[in-house]
Amino acid sequence: MERAVRELWAESRDLLGLGSPSPDDTAAATASAVPRADLPPTPLAFLRDHVSPGRPLIVSAAATRHWPAATLWPTDSYLTDTLRSTAVSLHLTPDGRADALAPHPRRPSSKCFASAHVRRVDFPAAIELIRGSDPAAGLVAYAQQQDDCLRGEYAAVAGDVDAHVPWASEALGCLPEAVNLWIGNAHSVTSFHKDHYDNIYAVVSGEKHFLLLPPTEHHRLYVRDYPAAHYVAEEGGEHQQLRLKLEMDEPGRMVPWSSVDPCPASPEEMAAQAAAFPLYFDGPAPIRCTVRAGEMLYLPSMWFHHVSQSPGPNGLTIAVNYWYDMQFDIKYTYFNFLRSLEFDDCSSGKADALEEGDPEEKND
Repeated sequence: MERAVRELWAESRDLLGLGSPSPDDTAAATASAVPRADLPPTPLAFLRDHVSPGRPLIVSAAATRHWPAATLWPTDSYLTDTLRSTAVSLHLTPDGRADALAPHPRRPSSKCFASAHVRRVDFPAAIELIRGSDPAAGLVAYAQQQDDCLRGEYAAVAGDVDAHVPWASEALGCLPEAVNLWIGNAHSVTSFHKDHYDNIYAVVSGEKHFLLLPPTEHHRLYVRDYPAAHYVAEEGGEHQQLRLKLEMDEPGRMVPWSSVDPCPASPEEMAAQAAAFPLYFDGPAPIRCTVRAGEMLYLPSMWFHHVSQSPGPNGLTIAVNYWYDMQFDIKYTYFNFLRSLEFDDCSSGKADALEEGDPEEKND
């Protein structure tokens, strides 16, 4: 079974024109880059060459050059002045890893799925906390609300970007279900997950760094059930003195999530990860791409992605994403069939890798 699945990984990448370099083949990994376009595609070309086959695409800054946000948002004062009286949802973690695995607070040798502590603060205070984020101090702030927030709590600046992406809307036959604004710094990292949306991701300031795996490589991420937990703020002190602790959800629930950390912090952790998850670390290198300020990434639905970021000159990484509801067609059926295939390397552990719900979904 494993040999057949590995052949599927290679064939699917070849059909997408992305190649299957080994983890140690840096030159080949660089060559198997996500396609880039100097100009936005026509709706027909986008549908034919990217949506239908499920192939990512990066579009140059020509796609957003007309946005007022392209020049206004990277400045030091525009967003703070415009949103001065606006309360926003700020996600707080001790280490910048929200919706990710963390040591279980009662059984440190085990893992749990940890969600951020969310606090409503005025926008200028939110920016101050984001800029001052420091894992060494136990507090990292990220504006990453997941509820169409650009058209909600950030409505005062929503007109600075397009309400939708015209060539994508025409090709996909619908308008975006949600448009979100993300503001963070280099300390915020998004763990491997997938979404049931076609995603158009536009960076306005700084850069976003993606590790990508096609849906066919589901088994490589060792998706297992983890008990859910959330960070809470301990009483006392102002925002600057907030201390966070992890508590288990009550009533308890389980969350299917990727077990793999592709960027361990130490050689010892890398060795432990590689030993525990050989399908990831011994398989083809993940597809890497960087989306720079002004550029757009089309990320097809069901693609697994891990995201880190670098701030711009203003000390912030700012992005907007458009979520288009995916088509639950024959490709989704094939994915569920593939997910139902079990072999020993990825089925051991606390929970089965074969979850019938909607696992590893998150925003970036």
